[in-house]
Amino acid sequence: MDINLDYYKIFYYVGILKSISKAAEQLAISQPAVSQSIKQLEKAIGAPLFIRTSKGVRFTSEGEVLFSYIKRGYEYITLGENKVKEMLNLQYGEIRIGASDMTLQFYLLPILEQFHEQYPKIKVTVTNGPTPETLNILQEGRIDFGVVSSPIVHRSGIQIRAVKEIEDSFVAGSKFRYLKDKKLEYSQLETLPIICLEGNTSTRTYVDAYLLNRNVVLNPEFELATSEIIVQFALRNLGIASVVRDFARKYIENGELIELKFNEVIPKRNFCIAMDENNPLSSAAQKFMDMISN
Repeated sequence: MDINLDYYKIFYYVGILKSISKAAEQLAISQPAVSQSIKQLEKAIGAPLFIRTSKGVRFTSEGEVLFSYIKRGYEYITLGENKVKEMLNLQYGEIRIGASDMTLQFYLLPILEQFHEQYPKIKVTVTNGPTPETLNILQEGRIDFGVVSSPIVHRSGIQIRAVKEIEDSFVAGSKFRYLKDKKLEYSQLETLPIICLEGNTSTRTYVDAYLLNRNVVLNPEFELATSEIIVQFALRNLGIASVVRDFARKYIENGELIELKFNEVIPKRNFCIAMDENNPLSSAAQKFMDMISN
């Protein structure tokens, strides 16, 4: 049956209030409009739904059965509307973020802390992975946005916005202190034990491409999953570590690691926000983006 859903809404209010006049007042429509809607619904159903009494109306057997289902349906609709209102008011909702260990530690964490303080009822889910993986799940619609590091291969429909500069560095432990304050050529790295990230990361891709343009190809002794572990390997003198400088900063400043100097400096790159223009942001995600922009 193709029945106007407004008829069911009117039927619900008449059934709840047991009165055509009260339903008309609640719905801000005329009593004749309510009566006509009930008649049209009864015609479409093929059975009377109410019995008119001096005190209002009461259900027929058919009306009582229909109401038991309409009541549940309408109240679920109302519950859904209320949940959406809560989402719009940031009293309920979820943000799904894709990020690497690096972007989490050196960019996202302070913003997440501030956001959680202001909107404690918003659930935040962070999917951890390197830049290529984050962009894949962004395009699959599994996250609202990603925080990634350049370089980023262009993908149709993906918007990229730089938010923070980062710089790549080579650091080493006390065993390599003889290299401190020397101006090196990148080609000298080919003769040294190298520790770096695995090959599916933007950091490894960027540094390898930069060195290849200078005819330098590294053959790492260790390829590791995270920059935190790379720094720990360097502290134990297992080789020269290729890392984003932020990971090694405190160890450089306290003298546990030395930072190698070269005749050329690797150009800085960026942390970036990646969004899919085909996926609209939820109210919570948009508020988070506003916080990033500020």
